[in-house]
Amino acid sequence: MTSGNPWVTAQWLDDLLQHNPPAETWRLLEVGYNAEPTYRAGHIPGAYYIDTQLVESLPLWNVVPPEILRAVLCRYGLRSDMTVILYGRGNHAAERLAHILLYAGVNDVRLLNGGWQSWQRAGLRQTIDLPSAITAQDFGAPLPSQPDVLLNLAQTRQRMAQPETVLVSVRSWDEFSGNSSGYHYISTAGDIPGARWGHAGGNSQFITDYHHPDGTVRSPQEIAALWQQQGITADQQVIFYCGTGWRASLAFLLARALGWQKIAVYDGGWFEWSQQQKMEQTDDNPENS
Repeated sequence: MTSGNPWVTAQWLDDLLQHNPPAETWRLLEVGYNAEPTYRAGHIPGAYYIDTQLVESLPLWNVVPPEILRAVLCRYGLRSDMTVILYGRGNHAAERLAHILLYAGVNDVRLLNGGWQSWQRAGLRQTIDLPSAITAQDFGAPLPSQPDVLLNLAQTRQRMAQPETVLVSVRSWDEFSGNSSGYHYISTAGDIPGARWGHAGGNSQFITDYHHPDGTVRSPQEIAALWQQQGITADQQVIFYCGTGWRASLAFLLARALGWQKIAVYDGGWFEWSQQQKMEQTDDNPENS
């Protein structure tokens, strides 16, 4: 798996826009959840809006099947050989999509460090004009091209049976210790047995341990030092998860930037695991037989 630091500055992005490279070589996307009205009120010039509901599906907010994902990416004119730059009002949605794009097979995925706020702080131009229509085109590669970076429940359990595997909970301490589920729609508190805490203080919208106060990401080396305290190291087979995959995507990107090779995200996270646990307990109850 290729590695590299995906975070770019507002100045880097502005320079790209000023030079206006050929449209078929890059795409800028604002990523949100039910946030298109906010995008239409003002966004970075040239940015298209994409909603995470196009790439996730109920009831567990897991990634949509490959054939649906391919159709969405082709509709946005995305190809595997493009540079795709993502940002959001908070970057958690963009980070989720970044991981999904890497799974799909986009080779060069970038994130505006600090998201929309960093663009505003830099005093750079914004617009309400919508960019030109996109011509749908083929993705240009097998999808997913990197299936090993996104795991379902069965694959996660299979890897858990291997001694070198470490599960990393990218959740707050309250969630990890069982004091809170962290979400209004997840009824069960707790965590996956044997998991290690990913030092992910904060909440489902913002990991304070991974960010500076201005919303930019701390250096991957700083985060690796936190993980080291929990016995999470590059030589292990590391599976990150959170509630439904958003925070785990950021942890994955940080590990990838460090050059870690054996990394993945368990897509269903605590939401799916806790639901499955309830079902299995019900099935094991003699009164239900």
